[in-house]
Amino acid sequence: MTSPQASEGLHIAHRPVHAPDRTLAVIDHNVPTTDRSHGIDDPESALHVQTLADSAKEFGVEYYSEADKRQGIVHIFGPEQSFTLPGMTIVCGDSHTSTHDALGVLAHGIGTSEVEHVLATQTLIQKKAKNMRITVDGKLPEGVTAKDIILAIIGETGTAGGTGHVIEYAGEAIRALSMEGRMTVCNMSIEAGARAGLITPDEKTSAYIQGRPKAPTGDAWEMAKSYWQTLYSDPDAHFDREVHLDVANLPPTVTWGSSPEDVVSITGVVPNPDNIQDEGRRASKHRALEYMGLTPDTKMTDIRSGQDLPGGRVRMARAGPLHVPGDERRQARSGRALRLHLEPQLRGPSGLQGPHPSGLARNGGGRCDHRPFHRRARVAERLIRVSSTRKTSSTGARTLLTGMTSPCVPFLRLRFC
Repeated sequence: MTSPQASEGLHIAHRPVHAPDRTLAVIDHNVPTTDRSHGIDDPESALHVQTLADSAKEFGVEYYSEADKRQGIVHIFGPEQSFTLPGMTIVCGDSHTSTHDALGVLAHGIGTSEVEHVLATQTLIQKKAKNMRITVDGKLPEGVTAKDIILAIIGETGTAGGTGHVIEYAGEAIRALSMEGRMTVCNMSIEAGARAGLITPDEKTSAYIQGRPKAPTGDAWEMAKSYWQTLYSDPDAHFDREVHLDVANLPPTVTWGSSPEDVVSITGVVPNPDNIQDEGRRASKHRALEYMGLTPDTKMTDIRSGQDLPGGRVRMARAGPLHVPGDERRQARSGRALRLHLEPQLRGPSGLQGPHPSGLARNGGGRCDHRPFHRRARVAERLIRVSSTRKTSSTGARTLLTGMTSPCVPFLRLRFC
């Protein structure tokens, strides 16, 4: 979404991309999930796609178009192609870049001006983050997934709980997750307010990477594995904040409001905001219930998909495979559930507490850019745009987020100040 503006800045300043061999471009947000053989109908989206393709060609950047079978959501594409490897630092103009962190990477979203700076210099000035460790122990009950873990974490910490921190996820339950499950957890670090959220690489990480298109081979593979084994926190490492959860009895979890912190057990009831002491937060939750069309103390089990409620029709969305045209390679591989486990975010109407920290722009995880390129979609006109990462109902339904199964620049030098 932000790459056209960044490349435009380079073009105007007559600057090349500093390290094209360490840069990858893949189109995702503006690509329809329907048939692409006849092009993209929306003129604004089509312009974004063409501009990125032209820029990649101009600057010699490896590019994966909407017609490439390997194309997909950018922060899924990197791990799938093993462009993402443990120990890397990766930035991207997408707030959910933290998905890469599941492979022992430090990855986070940046804004348009930062994308341009990275492309031009391969560096980025950053303020050092605080350290936060979330230890999740216990064996997950049957039917409970990684999505339930991260929703429980956010329910515990709140959407601002990780503000200013980089999270390390640890513990028995995290180690037991598949790589797809780990990506699910790391993907939603941003909803916990954190800049990034990573997991120590282990044998499961190496097994996931081995044999993929860009994975090291031969002696380089053995050297890489040896190095990856050094990427762990020291036993006496200091953490500015520690959170502990036992998920042995964790039930399937759903959100009842417009924020990922509005969580409740699937067997629970819609909370009553009147019990909240803080006036501002109480008012916010009342607005969330009004928007969702729910009333306090309603049993979650009494809410049915497609049910007409005072505020509209509720659409329950829990685990179910999602076929995304153009992802044939993923569909063919048995055991792959990345599209199931990774469910991007639902943004409520203006005035409700959103899932992103206030310091992050909705368009890419950084500060806003005001160049004349028409990149911002009008909310009223674009709310129902078909996208590979947005799943908003075209029927005007409210979605209850549940435990559903759902241009990267690596080798970056970060300069802390």
